[in-house]
Amino acid sequence: MNEEAERPTAYREPQQARSAATLARVLRAAEEIASTSGLEEMTIAGVAKRAGVAVGTIYRRFEDKEQLITALSEQMLERREKYVAEQLRAARPSLSGVMHAYAHALLQSFADHSSLFPELLRTRGTRSLDRGARTITELHRLLLEAATPYADQIRRSRPQQALDTAARTLLGACFHNSLRPDAAVGEADRRRFADELGDMAIAYLLTPDRCPDSET
Repeated sequence: MNEEAERPTAYREPQQARSAATLARVLRAAEEIASTSGLEEMTIAGVAKRAGVAVGTIYRRFEDKEQLITALSEQMLERREKYVAEQLRAARPSLSGVMHAYAHALLQSFADHSSLFPELLRTRGTRSLDRGARTITELHRLLLEAATPYADQIRRSRPQQALDTAARTLLGACFHNSLRPDAAVGEADRRRFADELGDMAIAYLLTPDRCPDSET
């Protein structure tokens, strides 16, 4: 069986405003339940009760729970991609401005429903679209695109490679923070941590490569 055959078919998109409103209510209910109890504990019946609709209403739109999770993942991850893109567009026009805006936007994105977002970023088996991997790629691309105009400020010998390293490091740090039991969750703690991540990235980008001949 090939990969395409293993992927779930797309759910049925609403054609009318009333149906779209119902779908939005269902996805909001699914997000609320999954955020507090986890994806594994989320059930179609529970979502229907929270959304105030009949179970059959959900099954007319989604074939099964996996398809509902796919739709939920698409919505949540797309929302976060848009948020990071907006924050980068509003960043101060400098390398420092971009890196700090990225660190703050990423940390805020991971902090929202912190127990659920990392789970959405993971692959959910061969039957699921790897939407999480596409989001990671997009978040990475957004930083490279925003920072490239200021690449002449980078003092590393390979500016684009250095930007790639900084992007991977910030993304990894924010993802790791969301999984820690002592994660920075308060507004003040998140802001401090994001400032430190931005400072760290800038310090690296503005530090020339170490000369191999100077090593002992």
